[in-house]
Amino acid sequence: MLGDAEKRKEYDEVRRHGPVGGFSQPGGGTFRMEDMGDLSDLFGGLFGGGAGGRTRTQRGPQRGADMEAQLHLSFQDAVHGVTTSVNVPQEVRCSNCRGSGAAPGTSTHTCPRCGGTGSLNDNQGLFSLSTVCPDCVGRGTLFDTPCPVCHGTGTEQKVRSVKVRIPPGVESGQRIRVKGRGAPGQGMAPPGDLYVVVHVARHPVFGRSGRNLTITVPVTYPEAVLGTTITVPTLDGKVSLKVPPGTQSGKVLRVRGRGVPAGSGRNGKKPGDLLVKLEVVVPTELTDEQKAAVESLAAVTEPAPRIAVEG
Repeated sequence: MLGDAEKRKEYDEVRRHGPVGGFSQPGGGTFRMEDMGDLSDLFGGLFGGGAGGRTRTQRGPQRGADMEAQLHLSFQDAVHGVTTSVNVPQEVRCSNCRGSGAAPGTSTHTCPRCGGTGSLNDNQGLFSLSTVCPDCVGRGTLFDTPCPVCHGTGTEQKVRSVKVRIPPGVESGQRIRVKGRGAPGQGMAPPGDLYVVVHVARHPVFGRSGRNLTITVPVTYPEAVLGTTITVPTLDGKVSLKVPPGTQSGKVLRVRGRGVPAGSGRNGKKPGDLLVKLEVVVPTELTDEQKAAVESLAAVTEPAPRIAVEG
């Protein structure tokens, strides 16, 4: 509405003259809040007031707040998926006073400061600001003897166990949403959601890159030169892998389908692969026989080409 030139002009007049019941318009006459039509309703909806000086103090049912919990998983459980549970601390209605805050058997009375509404309204002419009543802390009632369990708050801390299904292939830092298991809503409003943050432990042998598993396997110089067949571990057994002749150190061989398993359902992802990085081991100590063999090889091997650097 403020994009309309005429209504914008009226709005600027209100700001210039100040929020009082009536304003003197240039050229005579009185400008009243009721003359602003929809603009009056706009401010009423935003700040709690309405046309005719009405004040909105009651709030409707509110959805419960979302909550967060931490879950630590082993590498295998994160890869294969698991159904487990997390403990969630939560404020619930006090079981001793049933949320009233007063000790059982004692009486309560309406807060005289807010009249039982739990809030105070500060009328500022055009605007009406609502704050929580400091005497009753928003309850609307007062009591002489507070509940010995909740100390007058009406709530107590409880720990509840929530079952959560972790899908295969979850990664560290990923958040799993458990619908409707957050904080309870007010009145008939639905509860919030619970978000479980996953922390995956490291594996002593395997690494991970997305849905692929990684592993480094050492091979000897003769195995790299002549080629060989090696046995490589996986998460669910062992596989044989052929190393081709002339393999260079750092070469990566792929074993398809032996990484993170496929997810379930129609939208499940394909299984990942096992990426095997070959590392040629250079011995630091040699026997006399090994040294002689290497020297014989060196005698019939041409020097590697090197880039000459001019001084």
